[in-house]
Amino acid sequence: MTLMKLILGELQHESQNTFRILERVPADKLDWTPHPKSMSLGRLASHLATLPAGCKRMLESGVFDVTGARPPAPADVPAAELYQKNIADLREYLGTLTDENLNEPFTMMKGDEVVRQMIKGLMLRIVFLNHSVHHRGQLSVYLRLLDVPLPALYGTSADENPYA
Repeated sequence: MTLMKLILGELQHESQNTFRILERVPADKLDWTPHPKSMSLGRLASHLATLPAGCKRMLESGVFDVTGARPPAPADVPAAELYQKNIADLREYLGTLTDENLNEPFTMMKGDEVVRQMIKGLMLRIVFLNHSVHHRGQLSVYLRLLDVPLPALYGTSADENPYA
């Protein structure tokens, strides 16, 4: 099995879980924030929904400048819908890549300063997959605080327990 097939398999599993969280974001609470230093619910959901498109751009260019990077404001379309489109586009693009492409260089910049260099496969794993799971966890806490029932992601949840 190729490394790309493993990544696509993990992406399939994780993207289903991410979609299940995003589809529960209440449209009437997008401005809500749990703390003054936190992103709003809408900005966090939008960030999670647009990460696949950002990952595709980074893979295509081989470079990302973090200067001024900021999660986008909520879009006119629901985050779950935007995510479905973006993850489908990323999955299609990844299907054209080989394991050799995953070994190509990727550079993270801050203006003219190199922040980090790695291979594209590692960028895909760290900057996209791990980063997505991190923000999905944040989003689940936001939803819990808003009393929105959470889906079971890795086993059961307090709201969806088929064994109870």
